[in-house]
Amino acid sequence: MLMLVLNVLFVLVAIAMIALILMQRGAGAQAGSGFGGGASATVFGSRGSSNFLSKATKWLAIAFFAITLFMAWHVTRTSQPGVAQQDLGLMAEVPPAPVPAAGDATVPPASAPAVPSAPAQPAQTQSQPPEQAQPVPQGD
Repeated sequence: MLMLVLNVLFVLVAIAMIALILMQRGAGAQAGSGFGGGASATVFGSRGSSNFLSKATKWLAIAFFAITLFMAWHVTRTSQPGVAQQDLGLMAEVPPAPVPAAGDATVPPASAPAVPSAPAQPAQTQSQPPEQAQPVPQGD
């Protein structure tokens, strides 16, 4: 219930901050030009709109960050450490395969993939290499 109230308050403060920031005048704007001449002195008091809007924005920003920090602290304090359960769908119905123990003698060792063994010596071809050729007798 507390987090629901804080979430609603969080969104309302954020919207109010956006509205107040957009209502503030820029650095080069005339005082009260958004309200039509000198009307800002009567709407926001004798000092004009800049003082009211800047103070309201400051306090809303402080409230925004305070709510943010409190919600983060609250979530970390109430969260339960542990393994998160996954929704496996149809795979949740399949029983897990048994895992054999490391020293279990009844389990045959995993066989290596069948790789054709290479001969120890390469096959001899019909012609001999030049180093092993028989010398040809020369006639007298």
